[in-house]
Amino acid sequence: MMDQESEKHLEPDSHMTDDEAPKHRRKAIYLLPNLFTTGALFAGFFAILRAIQGDFEQAAMAVFVAMILDGLDGRVARLTNTQSDFGVQYDSLSDVISFGLAPAVIIFQWSLNGIDDRWGMLGAFVFVAAAAVRLARFNVQVETVDKKYFVGLASPAAAAVLMGMVWFFEEHGIPFQENIGWVWIITVVTGLLMVSSMPYYSFKSVSPQIRVSFLSVPLLILVFVLALKDFPLTLWLIASAYALSAPLWFIARRVQKLRRKSS
Repeated sequence: MMDQESEKHLEPDSHMTDDEAPKHRRKAIYLLPNLFTTGALFAGFFAILRAIQGDFEQAAMAVFVAMILDGLDGRVARLTNTQSDFGVQYDSLSDVISFGLAPAVIIFQWSLNGIDDRWGMLGAFVFVAAAAVRLARFNVQVETVDKKYFVGLASPAAAAVLMGMVWFFEEHGIPFQENIGWVWIITVVTGLLMVSSMPYYSFKSVSPQIRVSFLSVPLLILVFVLALKDFPLTLWLIASAYALSAPLWFIARRVQKLRRKSS
């Protein structure tokens, strides 16, 4: 039988005014977005465990699950009007684990541990440190930068590049992990893109009313067909194209400036 003290916590406070009651209920809703953040954190933790056990395909898939949950927590917080400073900091700490540490451990266990003289460990650490620095910088600049663009490659997108690669080659049984040099370069370059100052489109301004060209329709159909045929390859190609978009745009701008000067 429930004691009297427990019953008091379940009963509505008779001294609570009508104005205080909604505030009390709103505090209780704050658990909802943090549950999604906790789910993303657990997915990252699970990915590390699966990598240690040698199941790299499931480890990569778990990181993508973390990305989905990470995308939902902010939207849920805005829909329920439960944004908080605690939620922002908790989300950043979760991102460091799920999109920094977890991909680095997976890529190290998958390939980079085969490099002598600890170069593999250094490459994986560069990715972890870059993710931590990128998230810290994002929290500091969140109120001052243009919402349409990220400064540097977002950590979930960087993780998608590495995990899409692992998932694709593991599913098809292609021993790409033996090409340790290429894996090391991809890991380090992706990490450096996170701490770069190059702008990446954030897609936060995309709406159902946005106008697109007719060329985008067959492209979307092509992506859809490719996803049905080879989903891991599609994710890897999309993530890689997004990661390369800012450097290619930067190079194109430089080439245009050189042409103008020469002319």
